[in-house]
Amino acid sequence: MRRSFYHYLVTLKGPAADYETQFANAAAKDIRFPKHSEDYHEISSYLEMEVNYLPTMTVFDELWEKYLENNK
Repeated sequence: MRRSFYHYLVTLKGPAADYETQFANAAAKDIRFPKHSEDYHEISSYLEMEVNYLPTMTVFDELWEKYLENNK
């Protein structure tokens, strides 16, 4: 069974040294984040429409690629 993107993301939490870590920390505090989703479009739409803690969608896109690599 694949883990959700959120589950992958929270493994990156820590001192906010870079955008990826900042994103992980903020998403962990976001009670409305789609925590069980493995769907790019669902998560992307949520981030674009509902949050202001992501400086650019490029951060999400790069992490999504890493998520896919880690879940082969």
